[in-house]
Amino acid sequence: MKQAQVMTWAAVMSAALILGGCAGAQSSKDYQGVDEPLENTYWKLVALDDQPTPVVEGKREAHIVLHTQDSRVAGSTGCNRLMGEYHHDEQELGFGRLATTRMACPGEVATLERDFLATLNDVSGWQIEGKTLTLMDAQGASRARFQAVHLY
Repeated sequence: MKQAQVMTWAAVMSAALILGGCAGAQSSKDYQGVDEPLENTYWKLVALDDQPTPVVEGKREAHIVLHTQDSRVAGSTGCNRLMGEYHHDEQELGFGRLATTRMACPGEVATLERDFLATLNDVSGWQIEGKTLTLMDAQGASRARFQAVHLY
């Protein structure tokens, strides 16, 4: 091959590799339109009644996981573990009897636990937008907001 042909061939191959690499790359914006699944996702509590939830050093973060098997919910109130049952359809979500462990919770964690459990008992609807789950009451008001967390 002549030097001009080699340079042209190298330029074409470089362009093909660059374009091919870009075609497979996706920005974080591409993922914003994909909703996380309601079930089998770790949902970290970030707000109750539009107020940010406290994170207490040395305590577990408040969260829920809705397990498809037997429609069981498990998680943490920020102090105690919680477990119980749930039911849902395309728009409605409700929790059956919820149980918790009985460890003593200091100050703001006790308040968070009480408010979180009361909210779960008041929930009747749900909505997911990307990585955000919003639980709503019967009037459609936002009661709790969660962020999806990928553990691995």
